[in-house]
Amino acid sequence: MPDAAPTTQPLDRSRVMTARNAVFVIFALAGLVFASWASRIADTKEALGLSAGELGMTLFAASVGSVTGLPLAGRISQRIGATRAVALGTAVALSGLLVVGAVVDAGGSRLALAAGLFLVGLGVGVWDVSMNLEGADVERGLGTAVMPHFHAAFSGGTVGSALIGAGMSWAGVPLTIHFIGAAAVTVLLSWWALPKFLPHTAEHHAEAKAARERHGSAWLEPRTLLIGVVVFAAAFTEGTANDWLAVAFVEGHDLPAWAGVLAFATFLTAMTIGRLVGTRLLDRHGRVPVLRVSFALAALGAAMVIFGSAWLAFIGAAVWGVGAALGFPVGMSASADDATRAAARMSVVATIGYVAFIAGPPLLGLLGDSVGVLRSLLVVGALAILALSVVPAVREPAGGTGDRAPAASA
Repeated sequence: MPDAAPTTQPLDRSRVMTARNAVFVIFALAGLVFASWASRIADTKEALGLSAGELGMTLFAASVGSVTGLPLAGRISQRIGATRAVALGTAVALSGLLVVGAVVDAGGSRLALAAGLFLVGLGVGVWDVSMNLEGADVERGLGTAVMPHFHAAFSGGTVGSALIGAGMSWAGVPLTIHFIGAAAVTVLLSWWALPKFLPHTAEHHAEAKAARERHGSAWLEPRTLLIGVVVFAAAFTEGTANDWLAVAFVEGHDLPAWAGVLAFATFLTAMTIGRLVGTRLLDRHGRVPVLRVSFALAALGAAMVIFGSAWLAFIGAAVWGVGAALGFPVGMSASADDATRAAARMSVVATIGYVAFIAGPPLLGLLGDSVGVLRSLLVVGALAILALSVVPAVREPAGGTGDRAPAASA
């Protein structure tokens, strides 16, 4: 399989556009695999007779896998290239998914289930950083912001896969059959997409190695850590809504369960629209002004949900969704501005961001036990305000498109 990594020469625009389409597919497939498992968690709980606490501790294995894979992903991508790193992450994640399906259908042990989930998390961690690296490379090649579109493709993949999973659950389809189907689709489309990633150059490996030796660990770079803070706030803002928004509407506004789901759907729809529309705003106004408005909108939306009436809270969910749309993808792009340091820096930023995804919602739940779920959402506004103070860290480098010139016209 051909490799992929940044090049320093302008590429034919049609070649970069082909790579862009391939990255869309890979992001959507990542969403498909993630939601294939997430949509069958309730079935897993019932099939194995797990309590809520037992399920939570078992699910933690996937988090451990992700936290293990994310810091390693940059080094893996530097050594074997983004193409092979995505392929490796995909293979590990799908292997774990099939183990999970087999364990659940056979009524296996929690330990075996945890082992499968660890593989899923490990593979997804490597896959996530590697596909974002390729996305940043494509973005530099095009000379325009497209990373939010890739993350919108991930969201689309999760929605479509979740709907399929709901149908599989309703029909009583065994997890093994469901997951084999998801794996087959993923392998076939990956086989088409990965060879279309941008070409790798040996010179880049040498440049990346020299940069790593010259600058040392990316964990010691102030700008990288500040970008990590931005991504942490963005991930917390998004992850909190994913896990707690529906509950907050039901418990905090005394609405029926279906209304809570509708509020969550409102958030997701607004976030997806924000990612699709936001690229033009980023190209026109730059990262810093757009993210300042985004985080301000996230804080405003959360406040409307917390303090507003029920109908105002629905508007707030939409405002919150728009505000949560761009922070994570823009932070990933900013971490990859220097192509020779992109892998190391993106691993750091992604790891910091995923800590918010993994640890944030449970901590918010503990806070909710004390002050109520609705009031606990005030943390979202506080983190958004913190992010506003460090947003300048994501500012574009001189020239605005990173280290590689935009693609030449066909």
